[in-house]
Amino acid sequence: MKILWLNAGLLLPLDKGGKLRTWHLMRHLASHHEITYVSFCAPDHRPADRDGMRAVCRRLETVPLADTPKGTLRFRVEAAAHLLSPLPYAIGKYRSSGFRKVVRDLLERERFDLIVCDFLFPAVNLPRRLPCPAVIFTHNVESEIWRRHAETKENWLARALFRLQARRMVRYESRVLARFDLILAVSEADRDTFRALYGPRVSAPIHVVPTGVDTEYFHPMPETPVDAAHLVFTGSMDWLPNEDGMLYFVRDILPRIRREEPDVTVSIIGRAPTPAVRRLAQESGVEVTGRVDDVRPHVARGGVYVVPLRIGGGTRIKIFEAMAMGRAVVSTTIGAEGLPVRDGHDIVLADDPERFADAAVGLIRDAAARAALAAAARQTVEGYAWPLVARNLDTALHAAATRQPQGVVHPLSATATGGADSRG
Repeated sequence: MKILWLNAGLLLPLDKGGKLRTWHLMRHLASHHEITYVSFCAPDHRPADRDGMRAVCRRLETVPLADTPKGTLRFRVEAAAHLLSPLPYAIGKYRSSGFRKVVRDLLERERFDLIVCDFLFPAVNLPRRLPCPAVIFTHNVESEIWRRHAETKENWLARALFRLQARRMVRYESRVLARFDLILAVSEADRDTFRALYGPRVSAPIHVVPTGVDTEYFHPMPETPVDAAHLVFTGSMDWLPNEDGMLYFVRDILPRIRREEPDVTVSIIGRAPTPAVRRLAQESGVEVTGRVDDVRPHVARGGVYVVPLRIGGGTRIKIFEAMAMGRAVVSTTIGAEGLPVRDGHDIVLADDPERFADAAVGLIRDAAARAALAAAARQTVEGYAWPLVARNLDTALHAAATRQPQGVVHPLSATATGGADSRG
């Protein structure tokens, strides 16, 4: 098949869960499909990242876009400027006349068997009518992320702003999903949430593509000395759920752990830490690394891998990676949402600070319990290697390509709402 694949950015470097998921799936699809990949690209991108994309696509088309670092004054100003827009800020910032032109020109010049829209964000730039079947790969229920953000905010103004964005995301998500011939969800939990939220308004089938893991790359490293009292978290630290989770962990959970284990240390590993996350390094025994070339030595050194997320959707690839490395994982229920794990068997789930701290302390002190949990975790993920998951996706895409395209006009597309934008 000839596939037009749309995304908000290059997949390299592989420093986000969504990038990892798409990269591994596209790598297998590219061996027998012709993929044209269209995305935004930061002006300071590494040329090697563009070159590396050839491993997953036949052709690469990019549109310049500079991403504003979260937590900065400029980020706040840009977010405030979108308050009067009918689009959620997370969507509106990707509206681009340049991106629309690239997509329109490709669809006019060539015949594609299928369009794949990776995440909700590129959909704002789709033409009003589509000439072939289209699939959206959701990765998350975006409206749920914003709703959960609002629930965790203590400041009334922040709570009101997040509720506003959540309402806008519900409207946008509903209308976007209604355009597509197939919806890909990453868990049965997400599939059920879409059905509960949007019901008959979204008629397309929803197919679950489970989360996978590279079980050859992520493997136990017995040669690395383990510090039982060292806790590790990995993730993109400019993603709001990760930021919220680690602020919550250091503020509410870590002091409880240290009452029992005073010498415990924490490493927060991941790209682009926000100013709030960077300030956590001022706490004794807390390390904030920023981006690292290889997370595996960091994960291998930790006695316990922690996922204290209170906000989120989709599934956390980071948990599968830690499990594949034979690490004992303590997570909130939301953190492990949608993953095929069992509390007390291959993971420990704890949803309040006291229980989370008790679980971490118990594993720090009990080497046998850590080893049993880690062995079960590795066994679980071996059934979710990426080649198996990619075959699942390939079957779904072939079925979608044979459907009659809906060609639904998107009422919140940039064309429909009119007006100029500053991204082109």
